[in-house]
Amino acid sequence: MPHAGPGDADTPTPPDEYALQAPDPRIAADLAAQAPAAKVCVACRAGRVDSDGYCENCGHAQPRERDHMEQDAGPVAAVSDRGLRHHRNEDAFAVASTALPDGSPATVAIVCDGVSSATRPDDASLAASRAASDALLTALPQGTHPQQAMHEAIVAASRAVNSLAAEPATALEQGPHQNAPACTLVGAVVTPGLLVVGWVGDSRAYWVPVDRGAPPARLTEDDSWAAQMVAAGLMNEAEAYADERAHAITGWLGADAYELEPHTASFKPDRPGVVVVCTDGLWNYAEAAEDMARVVPLDAATRPLHSAQVLVGHALDGGGHDNVTVAVVPFPAVRQGAGSA
Repeated sequence: MPHAGPGDADTPTPPDEYALQAPDPRIAADLAAQAPAAKVCVACRAGRVDSDGYCENCGHAQPRERDHMEQDAGPVAAVSDRGLRHHRNEDAFAVASTALPDGSPATVAIVCDGVSSATRPDDASLAASRAASDALLTALPQGTHPQQAMHEAIVAASRAVNSLAAEPATALEQGPHQNAPACTLVGAVVTPGLLVVGWVGDSRAYWVPVDRGAPPARLTEDDSWAAQMVAAGLMNEAEAYADERAHAITGWLGADAYELEPHTASFKPDRPGVVVVCTDGLWNYAEAAEDMARVVPLDAATRPLHSAQVLVGHALDGGGHDNVTVAVVPFPAVRQGAGSA
């Protein structure tokens, strides 16, 4: 009897059970759920983004996560932007709410600015902001006085930045003139009756009352060359800040910093207002307290996120020469969910 050929319809070739077997739809669904969603290019909307952050179709570099960040934490909010001139955002922030032992609310805001001339400034600012915020959120509910808690938070932030210097450097970071990771820090703690600020470096905090008939105020003093010249009586403020050395900082967090000297101050405002906690990417465009008050929206106490967005926009409209980060903290503190509209 002749054997049927491959094309003989009367005697089909036995199927390959593995090649023809239909996949179990449950397994296929599980695999699809586990597969990471492919990122699509923000420019051409057609290409897939590779692991280096570039579009495989048009080559466009994709925005990084830290290029623009916003957080609305109820009664406090913050915005950070890379700016228009820098290739990355070296600022970081942390905002949160907690409760004191008696149940009254407390609001926390930390803003850090990485020192660009140092190694890994973006990592330094992120580590410092997280460490300081974590320290405050641990200490305040335990009954530590807010000013003492702020001092301890800055020390914790300093340790976190110092620890980065002990990590092995990558090939790109190696070099004889590389400084250890470093950043500035400014923070605020607001309770129903007390406002506490703390800082190292030249990031600032401003007080802007809701009643604009009352005077605003700058709550911090820069650790900078210009501030030292003014304090020593060697120059007036206009002369000092016109000098090219004006913004050279004299205090920072980092392994190669001088002896750490956290600054803290407490205030008891007699009226409602907001605390503007910011890097020099903002205050370079609104340096005096009166200038800052003019650009803070009138409804900042009830719309802190919108106000932070407006302030970042002000810096970008002014040229955006630096990374810009701002947190807006209403005073007095209110429970989460009760202070924003």
